[in-house]
Amino acid sequence: MRILITGNMGYVGPGVVRHLRQQFPQAELIGYDMGYFAHCLTGARRLPESRLDQQIFGDIRHLPTGLLEGVDAVVNLAAISNDPMGQTYEQVTLDVNYLAGIELARQAKAAGVSSFIFASSCSMYGAGGEGAKTETSELNPLTAYARSKVMTEQDLRPLADDNFVITCLRFATACGWSDRLRLDLVVNDFVAGAVAAGEISILSDGTPWRPLIHVQDMARAIEWAIGRPAEVGGTFLAVNTGSEQWNYQVRDLAYAVADSLPGTQVSLNPSAPPDKRSYRVDFSLYRELAPTHQPRRTLADTIDELRDGLLGMHFRDAAFRSSELMRLRVLTSLRETQELADDLSWARTVGARAAAPAAVVA
Repeated sequence: MRILITGNMGYVGPGVVRHLRQQFPQAELIGYDMGYFAHCLTGARRLPESRLDQQIFGDIRHLPTGLLEGVDAVVNLAAISNDPMGQTYEQVTLDVNYLAGIELARQAKAAGVSSFIFASSCSMYGAGGEGAKTETSELNPLTAYARSKVMTEQDLRPLADDNFVITCLRFATACGWSDRLRLDLVVNDFVAGAVAAGEISILSDGTPWRPLIHVQDMARAIEWAIGRPAEVGGTFLAVNTGSEQWNYQVRDLAYAVADSLPGTQVSLNPSAPPDKRSYRVDFSLYRELAPTHQPRRTLADTIDELRDGLLGMHFRDAAFRSSELMRLRVLTSLRETQELADDLSWARTVGARAAAPAAVVA
């Protein structure tokens, strides 16, 4: 089997690569990534891409000839991947997450790829109200990132057929340790604040709901989707991916982190404007379709893992929200040094970063 993983050099990708290498030891694994965050390694014992057969550097908006030749499955992780980045780079978010993603799927289908996995998001439920959202619930995307996921799902649906099975995994909010850790995610942020400064500052009243999933459990879901036959869920499937046990209010997450790091102070902001991004999610369909690939991690062990990992890095940066552990800050830094153009393509001007090599064999 030959598997192409786009966007593999981000937060989720290293765990996906590791898991697929373990589960499919004889498979040919190929990575395709712009390399924005290649240098953002956190405590990695080896370069994550060394587990690949080949790492190709490139822009998903400009796919090289032959990239999909002989590929059996595509895992599309490539995205401008959170709300702050989407707000700052709204058009790029639509170009990368939506237009380029659909073109990748079209080319994959034409090349004979049999399985296409799209990393979608529960954020498309937006202001979710009281009830837990199912796959048939009304969508209410509030950000460019969420809108890009909705639009991509809508345009992927007509491409699916018996020879091109599409799985859209509507992931809960990611958390947990990674070889390229991000701290612009709610649980990761709270643990970092507790470790570095002994405090967690919640910018809202703490009542919004968030579903969560560990990055390792995301990788297990992707493994399931790669092997999913059309008889299980149909030729096109959009499925909430996570567990009801991981639906939490933000304040409860903060207090759980404080329990793991005694002495941590938690502050709420009850006078803050309501955070409209609040939703609980029903994951019963995923439980029915993928009974052997259900999430295994718990909130407590995830918090402990993040705590121990940060302490092992001697992490003490109370100003981490201005550091390169925040993805928007990485892009901002690259823009300030003119290494990235306005559209977030690598600049080719004199003194800018040289064009990335076409391929590197791991």
